[in-house]
Amino acid sequence: MNFGRQLDFLTRLLTPRRAATAAPTPPPESAAALEARAHELLHGLHCEALAARLRVRWNSRMRSTAGTALASKSLITLNPRLRDFGDEEVDRTLRHELAHLLAHFRAGRRRIAPHGPEWQRACRDLGLTDEKRCHTLPLPRRKMQSRLLYRCPVCALEVKRVRVFRSKTACLACCRRHNHGQYDDRFRFVKVPLHQ
Repeated sequence: MNFGRQLDFLTRLLTPRRAATAAPTPPPESAAALEARAHELLHGLHCEALAARLRVRWNSRMRSTAGTALASKSLITLNPRLRDFGDEEVDRTLRHELAHLLAHFRAGRRRIAPHGPEWQRACRDLGLTDEKRCHTLPLPRRKMQSRLLYRCPVCALEVKRVRVFRSKTACLACCRRHNHGQYDDRFRFVKVPLHQ
């Protein structure tokens, strides 16, 4: 009997204790719910065609960016870490990225600056009155060395890049000045040696 108690005591001593479980956190807002909210905002602005194509996704691979908007696919991608900053920040970032899609939708085939007057107007229409170009959230930033340099053959504007341009890219200022904002191959950026 004494041996049995000792064995029971040793078993309890060596068995790892389960940590007290924290109260379950409420589930984060789903991408479908955010997409529905974006559809509602677009319908309020009579942009049903854009609302029909729009998709919203969470992307766990995002690190330092709060969100992105890809106009060619009508896709908004959000960083799941936004949830740590509350529902207001998720909503603000959703509207910020939606403003990019709305601005491109309204501009049609005309090229626009990413955070130019068209985007600013779209922000106001979506209820963002004093929206800044970039977020100020303390998301980790990764410093990457620019190893590429491109130059406009006409105005000599230089653009440093970490990655190669994947598609034909031209100087926006020259395209606006000489071709009504439409892409023109005369102003396509040319890769040049990087100054050290």
